[in-house]
Amino acid sequence: MSQSEVAMAIEWAAQEGWNPGVSDASSFLLADPSGFFISKLGDQTVAVISAIRYGEQFGFIGLYIVHPDFRGQGFGWEIWQVGMNYLKGLPIGLDGVVAQQSNYQKSGFQFTHRNIRFAGRSRKIELVSDSVGGLIIPLDQIPFSMIQDFDRSFFPANRTVFLSNWISQPDSFALGLIEDGIICGYGVIRPCRVGF
Repeated sequence: MSQSEVAMAIEWAAQEGWNPGVSDASSFLLADPSGFFISKLGDQTVAVISAIRYGEQFGFIGLYIVHPDFRGQGFGWEIWQVGMNYLKGLPIGLDGVVAQQSNYQKSGFQFTHRNIRFAGRSRKIELVSDSVGGLIIPLDQIPFSMIQDFDRSFFPANRTVFLSNWISQPDSFALGLIEDGIICGYGVIRPCRVGF
């Protein structure tokens, strides 16, 4: 996909109610610029998918959308096969919509956990020590190698390029929890289409 086609795919995701992060696509594009696919019928885009390779260790499927006017006609299955073939031989994860879970199972995926999104209003807080003796500090005050090592203990592949971009998105807040000089967790609060 070209940059403009990726932007269109992100717009489709917003129309599906997924509320993508404003700068999310750049992190995935940097991780694997070849991992975005588009299906066209003439000049009309009918389906999109991302299949991001993290080296030779892991792949992740996302942004799998068929335009509403073309659903139920086999275009989704065709582009699904393109993404799956691109990641062939790798363990693959995906963040799938509930309505498609049975279809993902047909391709060998197993349900592992749910993601739950919350919305609400936040209040400004000061970064202070928490009740377990840790300190919450901006990630840019923590050596990147420490963040990378921590992330690698939970993610099945090295994702240095993705991670460095993800934690430094424009207008985001990236925080880490440090206990006894060791990072114990981190999070990124980033602007989305609606809220953060």
